[in-house]
Amino acid sequence: MTISYDVTGDGPDLLLVHAGVADARMWARQVEELKSSHRVITLDLRGYGETPVEAGAKYSDAGDVLAVLDAVGSSAVTAVGASYGGYVVQQAASRAPERFDRLVLICAPTDNVEPDDELRALWGEENKLLEAGDVDGATDLTVRRWIGPDADDEARELLRAMQKRAYELQLAAGDDLVNEEYAVEPEKIGAPVRLITGAHDFKFFTDSADYLAERLPNPERIHLPWAGHLPTLERPAEALSLIG
Repeated sequence: MTISYDVTGDGPDLLLVHAGVADARMWARQVEELKSSHRVITLDLRGYGETPVEAGAKYSDAGDVLAVLDAVGSSAVTAVGASYGGYVVQQAASRAPERFDRLVLICAPTDNVEPDDELRALWGEENKLLEAGDVDGATDLTVRRWIGPDADDEARELLRAMQKRAYELQLAAGDDLVNEEYAVEPEKIGAPVRLITGAHDFKFFTDSADYLAERLPNPERIHLPWAGHLPTLERPAEALSLIG
């Protein structure tokens, strides 16, 4: 399986890993600005965007990220991960900490933290819609619940397109998939880590960042009073300072 990825610009390497309700398109506004000062690497994980996933596939998202870094010749990178992408980045950095100069984790989950009841209820609602074949309804639910109040119509429509594409690919592949997850070991990640959360997001993600802040050797904690789960889509211009 070939992972779809793109490299643009010149300068220090900057890897952007998308959220689980999105794909590489979520970074488009930032890439246009960042490519003048960085070599920006974006990718679509399996089952997202331009990377399909085969029925019965056995793979590792974190392993795929490390393979992309190998393919582009990156030995030291700043990695920015949003939501599930931030979880994948944690796995990769725990497995190969020497390859990461800095991490920025935006509303990312982590190991050993339990989801809150509100989030569990949302997942249950999503699953019911998908089991009923109501992909449009599940997509609408994502747009209502996974992006904050400051997002404009363009951002909401982009989220709609990205989530619908992910459902299309993942439902076609079925449930018989094995995604090997590497252990997240915060104590092994010596690089500086910026932990970003939003006041309008689910409590689980704030709890995850707080958990990591207590265990990482070099954390920086930022809580945004205006943000939901996807601050780089909600206020794209401000996201540049969050990443930088």
